[in-house]
Amino acid sequence: MKRKVIDLITVIISVFLGFIWLYPFIIILINSLKNRAAVFSNPLSLPHIYLRNYPAAFKALDFVSSFFNSLFITVASVALITVLSAMAAYALARVKRKTSSIIYYLCAGTMLIPFQSIMIPLVTIFGRLDFLNRFSLIIMNTGLALSLSIILYYGAFLGVPRTLDEAAILDGASTFKAFFKIIMPAVSPMTGTVIILNAMKIWNDYLLPSLVINKAGMYTLPLRMYYFFGETNSQWELALAGLVLAIIPVIILFILLQKQIMESATEGAIK
Repeated sequence: MKRKVIDLITVIISVFLGFIWLYPFIIILINSLKNRAAVFSNPLSLPHIYLRNYPAAFKALDFVSSFFNSLFITVASVALITVLSAMAAYALARVKRKTSSIIYYLCAGTMLIPFQSIMIPLVTIFGRLDFLNRFSLIIMNTGLALSLSIILYYGAFLGVPRTLDEAAILDGASTFKAFFKIIMPAVSPMTGTVIILNAMKIWNDYLLPSLVINKAGMYTLPLRMYYFFGETNSQWELALAGLVLAIIPVIILFILLQKQIMESATEGAIK
């Protein structure tokens, strides 16, 4: 009986905390389904389903162009981050030298440097090279995210026995083939974690794109949302519908990768 009471209290607390965490999104979703008068009269009231906001926001945001800009930048950045950080971490975990430890601690140390302290010099250098907009943003995203991703992968590779490498090489596999065919699948939960952490950060990032992208046709969704708010600051029903449209891809990505994320968290707790 005591155990059932404890479980019930745990469930109630979890539901309450979950509601607090979801409350802002619920308010956004509810008000995106209202007309303008209903939004300003009572933002907390339940909506009379008003779906016209979504087509209007879709058109006003130039959603297709902004979505594919964000998608291209996010996918390219995350692909580079995942491959480069995994290869670097594997080398650090397998090659036991003093330089490996130095490089590892340098990666950890660079995480202490706030981005705001280097963003102006970084953008200035790329500007003088006349290398701004999407491709420079991908390179910057990759460089800024490598340190944390290397550290995450480093811990995962330490848990993979060296016998897997040796067995693959004895079977005639090259080092690259053994790495991609044998070792990477063994740390797939960590790969899911690296992907979701970096994808969410890059997809939602406003500051760096605002400094780097200066052509209207290359705006990402957060950047386009900023200009949309500035242009239509009285049309909150459209702005909220646009926010929902921008959030949906991240939710879908999390749902697709939640198994890998949970497995990674579980493995980390056990270790």
